[in-house]
Amino acid sequence: MPRILHIGVGNFCRAHLADYTQDAGDWSICGVSLRSPGVRDGLKAQGFGYTLAIQGQEAKHIEVFDDVLVAPENPAAVLAQIVAPDVHVISITVTEKGYHLTPDNRLNRADPMIAEDLAGHGPHTLIGFLARGLANRTTPVTVLSCDNRNGNGETLRAAVLDFAEAAHLRIDQAIVSFPNSMVDRITPATTEALRKQTGDAMAVPTEPFREWVIEDSFAGPRPDWPDAQFVIDVAPHEMRKLRMLNAAHSMLAYAGTLAGFEFVHQAVGAEVLRNEARAVMSEAAQTLPPDVRHQAPAYAEALIERFDNPHINHSLRQIAMDGSQKLPYRIFDSIRERSADGAGSPALCKAVRAWLAFCREETAAARPLQDPLGAKISQLISSGAPDKALLELIGAEHLSAVILE
Repeated sequence: MPRILHIGVGNFCRAHLADYTQDAGDWSICGVSLRSPGVRDGLKAQGFGYTLAIQGQEAKHIEVFDDVLVAPENPAAVLAQIVAPDVHVISITVTEKGYHLTPDNRLNRADPMIAEDLAGHGPHTLIGFLARGLANRTTPVTVLSCDNRNGNGETLRAAVLDFAEAAHLRIDQAIVSFPNSMVDRITPATTEALRKQTGDAMAVPTEPFREWVIEDSFAGPRPDWPDAQFVIDVAPHEMRKLRMLNAAHSMLAYAGTLAGFEFVHQAVGAEVLRNEARAVMSEAAQTLPPDVRHQAPAYAEALIERFDNPHINHSLRQIAMDGSQKLPYRIFDSIRERSADGAGSPALCKAVRAWLAFCREETAAARPLQDPLGAKISQLISSGAPDKALLELIGAEHLSAVILE
């Protein structure tokens, strides 16, 4: 049976890729956890099957995983799967911080974990595993990023090749492809109530809606994923989702938490925040390519309806994590393009200021920021640094005058 090697076995992978793959049939998935054994242990105890609780629909049993590897326990086993000839697709969901990039989307060779991988220890990181594994690959394989990044495939490819160059590794680029993709399905964290309701400790909650747009650039076989769209250019679809859905989500996460709300549906239920979410999406929509811009009004209304869903308890603090990694392409790109056209961005700038206020409030309350740059952000705030210094830290120094005016 052909196989997918999936790195990053969190809830989103199990609600999206695994659901599509089960519907496709005839393929199995070997998962990889880059950190802890928790998911592996939980799934292994029940034969690697689990319940996908789709709101408003009957619970669905997912049984496409055949194993889950834990990288820190056995790095060699992960590297062996990267070169395995029956693995035709290596898919990724490790969130933005798992790529270890600089603000300009290049591999951060100074990152301590990347530096350690380059020195030959481990590997520990996604990039280190891929570069060292692909250097020994002799059969075609597709490396498919499913993370929320602009040009996620291109970005991942550049990072892997940067690592390979620094480590003096040779990857046969003729047999490896890195298609771009756009994924969408709101998937909150699992609650104890859901575990009790389903009788499944590994149950995953999600919404009925799902979307997957993939660049049709596979190096070899792929599953016949139903409903997935295979296109020449993912960029317009990706921009629509990142700049509208994800930007509005980030705004609601920071402004909503500051207003005392816990979940997305509570925040968007407040008239002021609902109007701000609409304004963020409206400003972002004006930066979209013409072939998707006409879809923006209907898309925005559909998003508000999805955000309103009271049965999907999507935590604002979950969305608020890793803001330094998310804001550059969710919001800054839109502000930058609008400024170049001479347009103001009051709603988008207000969303960034909500992030700044959130960081300051968390630091004042002595709560650690859940962000790769959290310690640096808190240090700057504690030292009395102005908001401009925080924006400079995350690569927005040229926008600070616009954002803070």
